[in-house]
Amino acid sequence: MARYTGAVCRLCRRENQKLFLKGTRCFSEKCALSKRAYAPGQHGQARKKMSEYGVQLREKQKTRRYYGVLEGQFANYYEMAVKKAGITGENLLIILESRLDNIVYRLGWATSRPEARQLVRHGHFEVNGQKANIPSILLKAGDTITIKDKSRSSEKIKAVLETTDSKVVPMWLSLDKNALSASIVRMPTREEIDLEVEEHLIVELYSK
Repeated sequence: MARYTGAVCRLCRRENQKLFLKGTRCFSEKCALSKRAYAPGQHGQARKKMSEYGVQLREKQKTRRYYGVLEGQFANYYEMAVKKAGITGENLLIILESRLDNIVYRLGWATSRPEARQLVRHGHFEVNGQKANIPSILLKAGDTITIKDKSRSSEKIKAVLETTDSKVVPMWLSLDKNALSASIVRMPTREEIDLEVEEHLIVELYSK
């Protein structure tokens, strides 16, 4: 399975924005963006004036990196968004939010999306009572997610749940902390997706 294997802190520096890819480290003094708030590389500190295309491209790259999605898959999600009724840019973000790894992160069962992706791949969760180990599964309203019985005694899972215990769960998700289960109440609205993304720029980029 193809995935980005480089230093994730470089991605935040490239976008000049925290993408929260390292969990609690992103909120500490160890955050690379706090230390070096400029793009990586030899010419990272040079002032550059971006073209219209460059601005649109950076917005797409930033969104891809938020969710940890590779280029081809992101393009597929865009095609899905175009075919849905409604506003294409908002449809795209809602599709990305419905990924299993993102929902695990939103529920506070992981400290970051990359960690959520890893936990899903390791088979710690069930969707509608069935084992689910593919991070890109798209969930829908009414689906249920649970932490597997065998995984509840895992030291890793216990440590994550302790770290994220106070995390606020979005209104479109319903979480039972005692049963370690959750359900999708409905799909989120654009106002409930708390990412600094100008999705209309992505639509403009793909429309060229």
